[in-house]
Amino acid sequence: MAKPIRYPSGHTKEGAAFTELVIETFRLNGRLLASGDRLTKGVGLTSARWQVLGTLRKQPVPIPVAHIARNMGLQRQSVQRTVDLLAREGLVRLADNPNHRRARLVVMTPRGRAAIRKASRLQIKWANETASGIDSDEIHRAFLVLRRLRQRLGDRTGPWD
Repeated sequence: MAKPIRYPSGHTKEGAAFTELVIETFRLNGRLLASGDRLTKGVGLTSARWQVLGTLRKQPVPIPVAHIARNMGLQRQSVQRTVDLLAREGLVRLADNPNHRRARLVVMTPRGRAAIRKASRLQIKWANETASGIDSDEIHRAFLVLRRLRQRLGDRTGPWD
């Protein structure tokens, strides 16, 4: 096991371990986004566009941008920009929302569904290759820890909220 990084006094053992995890998660996030961009380039997507389409694909009904942002853990404004780009490219369209006049629903078009199907096929191969040699139970334990930490943070962005 790697020797833990020493942090300024004040961190508990758990706090120092959490800080290391946060830093490594930031590094991983950057690599995941870069890998996603490379993976979906041939499909005409970026990681951001792929994430929005993937979120829409999992929904049983069209949802507004704010719900997409909440599901992704992102700011509504950044998701709105991505949805606007997807709409200009014909991958989604906006529809009236009977429950809210201003919060239009994002609907995936047939072209968007085709793009996400292609991206998903590429993702399966990439995920299998990336995870090869790592025990699936170990990956699942990491998932559970990350999910628990996300749930503890809730909608907050930091302790200053």
